[in-house]
Amino acid sequence: MASPLLALILSFFIPGLGQFYTGQFLKAILLFVAAGVLAFFWFTLIAIPLYLIVWIYSMYDAYTEAQNT
Repeated sequence: MASPLLALILSFFIPGLGQFYTGQFLKAILLFVAAGVLAFFWFTLIAIPLYLIVWIYSMYDAYTEAQNT
């Protein structure tokens, strides 16, 4: 059984890591790559809010999926 708090903390530090912890490997890779691409383009104004959306979604999804397992 996955700990929701641990999944949230893992996704806080690295988007997608909480999904990897809960066994959602494809979603983990997609979130990690999306966050990496947006972090690379951090200097553009549109990348900042998009990165924050991916980051917050990653934490929320990891927490709720860990509760469901």
